[in-house]
Amino acid sequence: MSYDVVLEKNEDGAWTATCPVLPGCISEGDTRDEALRNIKDAIHLYLRAVKKEMAILKQKERQIAHVAA
Repeated sequence: MSYDVVLEKNEDGAWTATCPVLPGCISEGDTRDEALRNIKDAIHLYLRAVKKEMAILKQKERQIAHVAA
């Protein structure tokens, strides 16, 4: 999968990267390339945590449903 990432250069010259569709998924780096590498790692960790949480919900016999909005 691929995700859109927003890159912003900070006042101190470092770069911040966020993934808007994954709330709270943020990283940074001293360079643009480093920020991109770091956000890629952050996205993987974020998705792993979501997958783990979904497994926990299923173990508690909760149901998960998809709804269109």
